[in-house]
Amino acid sequence: MPAMRQASVSGRAAVFVVAMLFATPVLAQERTPPERQTLVDLAYAIGESHGLRQTCQGAGDQFWRDRMVQLTETEAPEADFAERLKQAFNSGFASRQAQFPTCSQESRKAELAVARKGEGLAKKLSEVKRQVQRMGPDDPALQGDNPDSVESVEKPR
Repeated sequence: MPAMRQASVSGRAAVFVVAMLFATPVLAQERTPPERQTLVDLAYAIGESHGLRQTCQGAGDQFWRDRMVQLTETEAPEADFAERLKQAFNSGFASRQAQFPTCSQESRKAELAVARKGEGLAKKLSEVKRQVQRMGPDDPALQGDNPDSVESVEKPR
C-alpha cells in the first residue's frame, strides 16, 4: 500500500481513538437506551478494527483491544451491559477475521471504512449533553444554617 494511503488509514484511526476517549463523559448506567446501543455499535466497530489490524500487524497487536479496555473502564458498566459490550467487540473481531484472513488491499480498505464508522459513532456519543446540577457553596439552592440541607429553590429563567 502506498505510504500516503497508509498514513490516511493511520490518521483516521488516530482521530477515531481521540474521539472515542472523549465520547465517554458519563457512566454507562446514566446512558439512555439509544446511547447504550451506540456504545454497543462502537464496541462492535472496535472489534472489527482489532480483527482487521491484527490481519496485517499480527496477533500480538493489541492496539484496539487496549482501547476497548479503556472504554469499558471509563464507562464502568454494570455486569450485564459489560458482557453485552464484550460480546459486540468479540463478534466484530470474529466477523472481520473470517472475512479477511490475510492482509490485502481489500482488508486495508475495510479498515478505513470501519475507522470512518467508528469515528461517526464516537462523535455521536461525544455530542451527548448532560445538565449538571450546580452544588457549590454559592449555589442558591443551598439555604439556611445547615450546609447539608438542600431546599427547593426556583431556578431563574
